[in-house]
Amino acid sequence: MSDSDFLAQRFEAHRAHLRAVAHRMLGSAVEADDAVQEAWLRVSRSDITRVDNLGGWLTTVVGRVCLDMLRSRKSRAEQPLDTTAPTAAAPAAPAAFAPAGASDPEQDALLADSVGVALLVVLDALTPAERLAFVLHDLFGVSYEEIAAVVDRTPAAARQLASRARRRVQGADAPEADRARQWQVVDAFLAAARDGDFDGLLDVLDPDVVARTEVGVATGAAAVARGAATIGPLAGAGRPALVDGVVGYVVLAEGRVERVLKFAFVRDRIAVIDIVTDAERVSRLEVALI
Repeated sequence: MSDSDFLAQRFEAHRAHLRAVAHRMLGSAVEADDAVQEAWLRVSRSDITRVDNLGGWLTTVVGRVCLDMLRSRKSRAEQPLDTTAPTAAAPAAPAAFAPAGASDPEQDALLADSVGVALLVVLDALTPAERLAFVLHDLFGVSYEEIAAVVDRTPAAARQLASRARRRVQGADAPEADRARQWQVVDAFLAAARDGDFDGLLDVLDPDVVARTEVGVATGAAAVARGAATIGPLAGAGRPALVDGVVGYVVLAEGRVERVLKFAFVRDRIAVIDIVTDAERVSRLEVALI
């Protein structure tokens, strides 16, 4: 096998992941395919003999391609032509509310390829650099040092980009009137979860909602509603809270925060639920009980 054939084979092994990254970055399946193809052209002209982590390096290459495409789109005030949600299969719904465990990179890739149109609406409001930092770090676990190299900034600046994007995605910058509505939606979600009201859960969940924990991801309103219906007792044992400045809900054990739910909203429906149960991750969250 020639060196070029070997490189092509290794690239193909990462293609699905790279396409997921590009789809989250660009919001278009067609443009995602174009970005992956351009990434291959760049890779095929590169010397990878000193690349230790090929998957991570390829992720930054496709990220750089997508950043160029987003900047070009912004300069022409274009919108993506394709807003069809991806159709990747979702894991079993109860995993979204399972106990903490080991993180699975494949589940992270699945999340990024299954968020759907709802989150894309929010991502489109970000600058290209914010979008890249948020997608690469929060959805794919790329380090700030690697992101800094892509956006040509310091790691601290890359962290700030992701943080600013995260606040906008999660609704931290929402006006007070919107925040009040968000509390109402969360209250309705928790009441439906307590009562096992499947239809009530569907009423407050975006069709493309994503629920994720350290062990898995559930996507789509039906799957998330099935998972939420299994936590009825927990829904009545916690307190509303601001978590990192956004609407959330915490479950306490002997006065200590044991489990945290963070919510993001699109069009007055819940679009993303982050469930944090790992003690170390919980300790890093800024929680203000309401």
